[in-house]
Amino acid sequence: MRARRIDVSAARWRKSSYSNQDGGNCIEVADDFPGVVPVRDSKVPFGPVVVFESGVWSSFVSAVRGEGFGAG
Repeated sequence: MRARRIDVSAARWRKSSYSNQDGGNCIEVADDFPGVVPVRDSKVPFGPVVVFESGVWSSFVSAVRGEGFGAG
């Protein structure tokens, strides 16, 4: 399957709710992209962006919240 390009130049980025106030290791996500979730490193705002399918991102977030990550 070939990856499609997503134009994130007008994205409105928000930091993870798990980020601390000191600007520590943070990620940012953009919400207004149907079917996908762009993610970037907040310390490198003009760096690369990784784009996940929405379902994959939701599964990852659920796992990180303790609903299955590392269970077993």
